[in-house]
Amino acid sequence: MYQNNEEKEIILRANNIKKSFLLDNKLRLNVLKGISLEIFKGEIFEIVGASGAGKSTLLHILGTIDKPDEGELYFEDINLLNLKDEELSRFRNKNIGFVFQFHHLLPEFTALENVVIPMMIDGRSFEECKGRAIELLDYVGLSERMNHKPSELSGGELQRVAISRALANSPKIIFADEPTGNLDTKNSQSIIELIKNLNRNFNQTFVIVTHNPELVQIADRVREIKDGILVSSQIN
Repeated sequence: MYQNNEEKEIILRANNIKKSFLLDNKLRLNVLKGISLEIFKGEIFEIVGASGAGKSTLLHILGTIDKPDEGELYFEDINLLNLKDEELSRFRNKNIGFVFQFHHLLPEFTALENVVIPMMIDGRSFEECKGRAIELLDYVGLSERMNHKPSELSGGELQRVAISRALANSPKIIFADEPTGNLDTKNSQSIIELIKNLNRNFNQTFVIVTHNPELVQIADRVREIKDGILVSSQIN
């Protein structure tokens, strides 16, 4: 966890992000009303707030899954909102990892194959990627489960595969949306420890949306969204 402000390096910067949605009754719902923040390399940054406050919307914009109506988004010195769709897809695959509440693994593939896929999308062969995938699955404690398909794995195991997949291309930042939200207490604690170890041992940057107070405890910084803006700040 961060102690020395002088050592902080900004990896992601958002300026005045706004996002609204048109409802069925033709009224416009303003979800994000001008959010600015900075994410530092090697930190665990967490976003909290009530259901419907805009946490996931913000996370998806920061992770380039969605685009804001207004604002700027810089990854290091790259203005991400200026990239064309194909350029943005390549950038996302190389630099960003995602972990969601539901694992979103491909059911017809084994754990090993699910981890290999992001690397193959980057243009490498299965054989080139296999060693990296085995290494990752071994690190998360699934060396004996890597040839099992998702239907044969427990909830905690599925989320470990999902985290391995997110790490496949050595991303500079991982976005996680309620990564423990679908797990029981034991598996939830296991995933929290894994995130903490990845951060401490590999300086992996995480941006996490969560309701889990135990997950909040491992954060370097916590920000709350309320009524579409960031209203509070906490440093652990």
